[in-house]
Amino acid sequence: MAKFQYEGYCQGVPTSLVKEKFGDANVYAQDAKSILTKASGFISAYDFTLNPYRGCQYGCSYCYAAAFSPNSQMRQDWGKWVIVKQNAADILAKELDKWYQKNPDKPPTIYMSSVTDPYQPIESKTQITRQLLEVMREYCPILVIQTRSPIIIRDIDILQRFKYLRINMSVPTGSESVRKDFEPRSPSIKARLNAIKAIRQRIDPLKGYQPKISITITPLLPTLPSDEAAFIDKLKIADRIVIQEFHASHSRSLVAGTRKEAEEIKQKYSCWYNDEQLSYIMFKEKLLSQLPGVEIKEGKEGFGYE
Repeated sequence: MAKFQYEGYCQGVPTSLVKEKFGDANVYAQDAKSILTKASGFISAYDFTLNPYRGCQYGCSYCYAAAFSPNSQMRQDWGKWVIVKQNAADILAKELDKWYQKNPDKPPTIYMSSVTDPYQPIESKTQITRQLLEVMREYCPILVIQTRSPIIIRDIDILQRFKYLRINMSVPTGSESVRKDFEPRSPSIKARLNAIKAIRQRIDPLKGYQPKISITITPLLPTLPSDEAAFIDKLKIADRIVIQEFHASHSRSLVAGTRKEAEEIKQKYSCWYNDEQLSYIMFKEKLLSQLPGVEIKEGKEGFGYE
């Protein structure tokens, strides 16, 4: 089958047209042939990954997922386009039916999402992720949601119905100035932490299930000394903190490689990156000493459900 030609990103006649503009992002709509992808690599412990969208409006400078863009121009414009898998909920129901026909007593483990944010801005309009949650609620999978978006609190009414749920909130730095340099299109640190606080406070354990909460500081970006103590104190709201060094710049892997945009920004923080390993170790030691009741995990080990 020929690859899709995206309007605005091809020389020939496009097969996928711009549906609308959302902010400065081109929005395309497509029907997915499948929605559950066999998990591999960093999250190989799961049965499936689930990505409601292709592309991500947050467009973080360091995001490895840009490598999987449909073409080189779209990779360069990472953050300025998104593809909506408009039939995702229908496909998911069929695939979960198929799973349980083969595994009637074994709920699948699902990681949502590996190469997009399920709660990026367009979700506020399309509600594709909410539709997927409605489907999954009926099938009771073991689910991990990875996001950096406060939009997730919209779905508290559904999330509390999941018996096996972990929410990973991505907060790579405790300094707003650093966030604005590396991921200027993403929500503020305060908004993300407030979203986790809201999930904790609004779910009555007598009426619903409290999800497990992780804050993923991945990749670990610099936190300015003036912000460090307050940031670490706010991390007490989680039951797990996951830290990971920056993607290795020397790696040839599309998944592990650091994008040029992020490498250039790193130069601004040479005081941290000149000896990144030492900076990492020192930050980890502060987490261990100041958060005795919180589980601290590193890299791949931290991304499991348990």
